[in-house]
Amino acid sequence: MEKAFDLVLRGGTVVDGTGAAAFEADVAVKDGVIAAVGRVAGSGAEEIDARGQLVTPGFVDIHTHYDGQATWDGRMQPSSWHGVTTVVMGNCGVGFAPCRPDDHDLLIRLMEGVEDIPFPVLADGLPWNWETYPEYLDRLAERSFDVDIGSQLPHAALRVYVMGQRGVDREPATEADIHAMAAIAKRSMEAGALGFGTSRTLNHRSSDGSPIATLTAGEDELTGIALGMAAAGKGVLQVVSDFNDPVAEFAMLRRIVERSGRPLSFSLLQSPRQPEQWRYMMEQMSEAKAAGLQIRAQVATRPVGVLFGLELTVNPFSSHPSYKAIKELPLAERVARLRDPEFRARLLAEEAASSQAAGASPMRSWDRFYLLGQDSPDYEPTPDHSIAALAQRTGKAPHEIALDHMLDGGAGEGRGMLYLPLLNYADNGLDHVWTLLQHDCVVPGLSDGGAHVGMICDGSFPTTNVVHWTRDRTRGPKLSLEHMIKGQCRDTAETVGLYDRGLVQPGFRADLNVIDYARLTLKAPSVAYDLPTGGRRLVQRAEGYTATIVAGEVTYRDGEPTGALPGRLLRGAQAAPARMAAE
Repeated sequence: MEKAFDLVLRGGTVVDGTGAAAFEADVAVKDGVIAAVGRVAGSGAEEIDARGQLVTPGFVDIHTHYDGQATWDGRMQPSSWHGVTTVVMGNCGVGFAPCRPDDHDLLIRLMEGVEDIPFPVLADGLPWNWETYPEYLDRLAERSFDVDIGSQLPHAALRVYVMGQRGVDREPATEADIHAMAAIAKRSMEAGALGFGTSRTLNHRSSDGSPIATLTAGEDELTGIALGMAAAGKGVLQVVSDFNDPVAEFAMLRRIVERSGRPLSFSLLQSPRQPEQWRYMMEQMSEAKAAGLQIRAQVATRPVGVLFGLELTVNPFSSHPSYKAIKELPLAERVARLRDPEFRARLLAEEAASSQAAGASPMRSWDRFYLLGQDSPDYEPTPDHSIAALAQRTGKAPHEIALDHMLDGGAGEGRGMLYLPLLNYADNGLDHVWTLLQHDCVVPGLSDGGAHVGMICDGSFPTTNVVHWTRDRTRGPKLSLEHMIKGQCRDTAETVGLYDRGLVQPGFRADLNVIDYARLTLKAPSVAYDLPTGGRRLVQRAEGYTATIVAGEVTYRDGEPTGALPGRLLRGAQAAPARMAAE
């Protein structure tokens, strides 16, 4: 007898993405979309007992950097380990299309510098079977994934493609340059780009140290590109900026939105240099919304920091002569040298001298360093748990504590990690994030999934959003589960024009999670050597995702891939189901 549905989730607690109160219901799936929500009488070809568990929409992560990984891998891990069913890449102006053959190495060096993805990994992994951006999309469209993938046109690649070395050197774009970039932007949106990403921060540099080509792009250039998007009637603008002059910078972005009519999202992080600037940004977004403009902020939901370790890109001893002499040795040999009493004493003496030197780097501020544990990592640590505080209590030197933890504090010798929050933690807490996440122009974002592979592992943000913000936070107020699910499902999807997902309602795409909420746990980061050429990357997993479903197919069971790869390239904005559109 033919089953009525392809899949039925039975008796789960549905958090549907609207922000409304959770309710118990069955969810039935047919032909990749949600067919019914409520008491479902018909049976499914497959059924999952979701009683006592959450059923949510699949998470939509709109700030990732899988531009390279998507060309050689079908699994967008770590994001897909964390309930993510849709990712958007091409953020921050970096990517690999359009690109002339002679510029391959230039774009690889830029991604290596900005996103900490090693040159050999990209040089070996990228097939370069495209030149134009539409051709890049065509190649992605031939592939299958464990998530849906949306792409944005990266400004740095576009600028270099049109201007050549003048673009690299950050010369002002001429009228002809702007016209050419606008035409490519129009064609790219028509080919299926979800938007256009650019960077205006000095933090983004090529691996040779030169600032990103887009850093000083003029308002005329940005406006011209936005007007090219407007001519296509599609696409979202994505911006990261230092906001050194927040009044002038926000006013410029608002003018671009006013002239083009295209929506915009920008990265909003608390900087220790301007710890209250986020309040001004909130006010400006509210004013823009009142004027009918769509300007949203993507906010990181935990500190943005660097992980230090002997297996990672940096550690506190990286610049010292003794460590430099052994840094190319295999990990086991380095551990053996670091345990040698004579070598250890020499290295620690170098660190002590460096820390006391005039003008010492802020990296020497041990009151900002924390030991990252092997149990659930604490991403809102208190100052009394810093390495400096531990040193004061124990009488040990802080650099000895750091070295001992890197040697013995991980899942194996030499695999311990230290955590240094750099942004979003100026007040040693996350109360400002709690305030921001309640603003109607803010969405959770900035996970950078697929990037910073040797220093940061924030692709796990979606799990933090659920575990920390709705259940486990102790240092301040929490957020409701319904609010957080809406934020990282429906709100993020709408920010980039994906109106067909993010809700558990009939007619919507059957991207779903079944979550054992009581058991949901974020694991500690670890290192894997699974990139092209055996390249190293930080990964982070979770426990408690019973099932993740993409287009009606179960892609993960209890955190393990099933082999199903139903995800595809998204060709531009996706309309809401007809019923919802009519309403």
